[in-house]
Amino acid sequence: MTEPLAAPVPSRHPGTAPADAPTDASGQAPVRTRFAPSPTGFIHLGNIRSALYPWAFARSKGGVFVLRIEDTDVERSSEAAVQTILDGMAWLGLDIDEGPFYQMQRMDRYREVLAQMLARGLAYHCYTSTEELDALRDTQRANGEKPRYDGRWRPEEGKTLPTPPAGVASVVRFRNPPGGSVVWDDAVKGRIEIANAELDDLVIARPDGTPTYNFCVVVDDADMRITHVIRGDDHVNNTPRQINILRALGYTPPVYAHLPTVLNDAGEKMSKRAGAMSVMQYRDEGYLPEAVVNYLARLGWAHGDAEIFSREQFIAWFDLAHLGKSPAQYDPEKLKWLNSHYLKAADNARLAELARPFAAAAGLDIDAGPNWLDVVALIKDRASTLKELVESAAMFYRAPAPDADALAVHLTPAVRPAVAALREALQTVEWTRPAIAAALKTVLAGQGIKMPVLAMPVRLLVAGTTHTPSIDAVLTLFGRERVIDRLAHV
Repeated sequence: MTEPLAAPVPSRHPGTAPADAPTDASGQAPVRTRFAPSPTGFIHLGNIRSALYPWAFARSKGGVFVLRIEDTDVERSSEAAVQTILDGMAWLGLDIDEGPFYQMQRMDRYREVLAQMLARGLAYHCYTSTEELDALRDTQRANGEKPRYDGRWRPEEGKTLPTPPAGVASVVRFRNPPGGSVVWDDAVKGRIEIANAELDDLVIARPDGTPTYNFCVVVDDADMRITHVIRGDDHVNNTPRQINILRALGYTPPVYAHLPTVLNDAGEKMSKRAGAMSVMQYRDEGYLPEAVVNYLARLGWAHGDAEIFSREQFIAWFDLAHLGKSPAQYDPEKLKWLNSHYLKAADNARLAELARPFAAAAGLDIDAGPNWLDVVALIKDRASTLKELVESAAMFYRAPAPDADALAVHLTPAVRPAVAALREALQTVEWTRPAIAAALKTVLAGQGIKMPVLAMPVRLLVAGTTHTPSIDAVLTLFGRERVIDRLAHV
């Protein structure tokens, strides 16, 4: 086997390390996974799932999780997109052990490997023009053949190559093995075999010398000692090419796990063009990170019938064997249901802090009303998001504006005496929930009416809406002065 290309020292090229990586006590190389997004726009749930699984696998195995930014598409890459990736991962708690590393900062390393490959005969210069390639492919299609490069500049024993044309910059092509097959056991898809005859000699450097995606990925994975590549199945076609380059360089390929596509709620591939939301938009809509992580974990992986589990349980349970083989479909209602569960279970103080920015955005002065923490504790069981929580809490911080038709229905002449009696009773009662509940029962008994008959008009007058938690809890939070004043408007 060819000796692996020596990697440069880490001080020159961050993130690189010798091919003879250290092993743990068992003699096995430690698990090293990576997330390698392109910073060409916002990151959606389908993208971030490709970070969650390698992160969880590294954590479950006591390994290392690497973030690599594949920013070689200079025209489309942006600092804003990089920041969106970093923000999304930080919000979800996907902490990285190494990186972020940027491919554009590793160009010297790529050129170094290219030069070594050319010197070893693993790659060669090709001067075929774009026009020649187009004509070749047109002919092949006309003959019913698969369009592919025909190897006209590939050096072979006994073959005389054309004279390089003057003034024409060459690409660099990898010398793909001429026979046999590329075989790997995909951790999701099972055994995959691709005949080398199906793979032409891949361009690994453009005429201006810049390396191509498949080449950069190989050098990065080798230098960073990646043991497991967990990524979307849109990369399956790249894998045999990458394996061949890795093997030519003397490296053992990592374990590959190609994840099925995430479909949107319409059954189409989740994408920015198809209306997918940015991960950060979920934060801005009031979702909790633990709910999104739980939801994403089940969007292509399962541990028995478990639907709700903590981050710690997810890490302990995660494995590659139970990754799903079929596309997973995004269900916004299920995510909302999960979020409502986590809202109910959340610490009230934490929830009150998280909800503060939403209250400010809604124009609520939460210092000019009932205690915010108490309001959040009362309302959270009725909300699916922090936004909904604040919408429900708004009644405590705004003057009531009950609908006239609702008032006509609920505040009838027959019920007005009961409202007046309650107002009278509440002026002297101890201002606690049990005492207010007792006052309500006394008025109901004295007036001979049921709770809804009295509670509905009281809700409208005090809160401006009929949709509130238990009336005694609501009145307690509003405070005696506000309640007495608002019940006077009968």
